[in-house]
Amino acid sequence: MKQLLLILNPTAGQKRAARNLTGIVSVFNRAGYDTHVYITAGRGDAVEAVRTFGQQMELIVCCGGDGTLNETVTGVIENGLEIPIGYIPAGSTNDFAGSLHLSGDMLEAAGMITGGRPFSYDVGKWADRYFTYIASFGVFTKASYSTPQNIKNALGHMAYVLEGSKELSSIHAEHIRMELDGEVLEDDYLFGAVCNSTSVGGILTLNPAYVDMSDGRFEILLVRAPRDIQELHECVIALTNQTYNCGMITFRRADTLQFFGNPDMAWSLDGERADGRAQITIRNLHKRITLIH
Repeated sequence: MKQLLLILNPTAGQKRAARNLTGIVSVFNRAGYDTHVYITAGRGDAVEAVRTFGQQMELIVCCGGDGTLNETVTGVIENGLEIPIGYIPAGSTNDFAGSLHLSGDMLEAAGMITGGRPFSYDVGKWADRYFTYIASFGVFTKASYSTPQNIKNALGHMAYVLEGSKELSSIHAEHIRMELDGEVLEDDYLFGAVCNSTSVGGILTLNPAYVDMSDGRFEILLVRAPRDIQELHECVIALTNQTYNCGMITFRRADTLQFFGNPDMAWSLDGERADGRAQITIRNLHKRITLIH
């Protein structure tokens, strides 16, 4: 039989993964897979599972949120594996899954993997860490990694909105310098995102016409601090209409970027905290992973 490693996060989302474990394994068994289940118990467990068992597998499936997927992808890359990955989304926001139009029904998502096709996708490298769909800083970034799991489970996407709104009371801009494709951008920014996804934290959405997750380039969205109420109003309209054509918003594409900024400014990589650095290199690893869906 074909060997499959199922990495499952039992606390993701509303703990749906644990409740659907038997059904998921059944789907894979009936498709001819000998399914080995690894239940994560903390941060880094998915990376360790791939390191320990990945080489013996023909398919690795992760079931959890974007953080679980991030760790699974990290394990595959760090261990030099070329094994395809399947993703069963079970988190609170599932930005990456939304961009790929994966089913929210876990058994249906498992079935899509068994009958799916391989597609190659880009991965981001942020200094010495990896991200599958977004590296961000500024407003709402903290909410993605600081919202307690029990609140995420109870409120889902709304938890991010509520936690993010708390940041507005202490909102401030960060002075950032960015170099890309021979261009230098420098200003005080409220928010910045290096994306390979149409959904940004479940709060902002990029126009799908602008996003190709396999083109070797990131979409970069920067929101400058407003100079007056009118400018802020124009920014809200532009983000709502996905036009990115106002003075507060800078939209670019690039495969490699250099960031210079406050080393105490925390980042979020796929919803997980990353400590800031004075200088950060972000690179696009073109078509580094293969996903089955």
